[in-house]
Amino acid sequence: MKELKYINIPDYVTGSGKTFSINLSYQTFGKTLDDAPVVLVNHALTANSKVIGEHGWWNDLIGDNKCIDTNSYSILAFNIPGNGYDNKPENLIENYKYFTARDIARLFALGLEQLKIEKLFAVIGGSVGGGIAWELAALKPNLIEHLIPVATDWKSTDWLIANCHIQDAILNHSNEPLADARMHAMTLYRTPESLTQKFERTKRDDSLFNIESWLNYHGDNLSNRFNLSAYKMMNQILRTIDIAKGREGFLEVASKISSCIHLITINSDLFFKPEENWNTFVELKSLKQNVNIHEIKSIHGHDAFLIEFDQLARFLKPIFKVNANTSVPISKCVA
Repeated sequence: MKELKYINIPDYVTGSGKTFSINLSYQTFGKTLDDAPVVLVNHALTANSKVIGEHGWWNDLIGDNKCIDTNSYSILAFNIPGNGYDNKPENLIENYKYFTARDIARLFALGLEQLKIEKLFAVIGGSVGGGIAWELAALKPNLIEHLIPVATDWKSTDWLIANCHIQDAILNHSNEPLADARMHAMTLYRTPESLTQKFERTKRDDSLFNIESWLNYHGDNLSNRFNLSAYKMMNQILRTIDIAKGREGFLEVASKISSCIHLITINSDLFFKPEENWNTFVELKSLKQNVNIHEIKSIHGHDAFLIEFDQLARFLKPIFKVNANTSVPISKCVA
């Protein structure tokens, strides 16, 4: 893909002690990296670095005169190594269990170093992308001015690990692994109420409910556009988020993060439960004043961060507001 750029990271040693040569691909949008505040956008599980433009997955939030305005900011998006976006088999990672979310954050940090980026105005990511944002903040506590984890948490809970374990079993044992894993995942990304509102037990024909047709569509669609080893890799990263692993503990790690932290949760999220985020907020508030939390109200569950753009934009606009005359961000993180 012509729009992709690469940073080669040879002899990268994972936290598990295995060595890989990594081609870290990325894209940029808006202002050039040396001409504006940089916003790093971390993609979700089956997304990629194509943040905006044709087939861009966050066009409703980022772009010309959008909430995150590409006239004022430089947008940087790395591809999680092994996600298969460049369609190059040599860049897939078959030994996915050697990697964790922390490894991805370390690779992103190395990429930033090669790009000579010493400060990020913001890092925003949804779901697994938000977990990687947490990991990057823990790794580089003074790098990010505004840390914005959306529909995620600083750790993978037992519930999340359990579902990732089921996904891994499907991916390794099913006759149609991508389709079956995707259908299972879609029931977790939405809620019973969301599906009831959408389908109301209607049928496509005498033998097939519309909910079944919808699940089949999503399963087939992912099979046609995604690689099996890439899905295994993304699922592995999702299940290994934990900024406290091997460190002093969550509060000790988080207390060192200088970023203004903006937690964005979803009241109906069945994947990253809102209770976990509220508990995180209460714990952090005992240590830091520069912590905020916002809750998206929706019946659509985890996927609401890709649906409820008006609510998300309302929470983010104060962060990304700029001076009309200078295009300089007004928002300042105050400890």
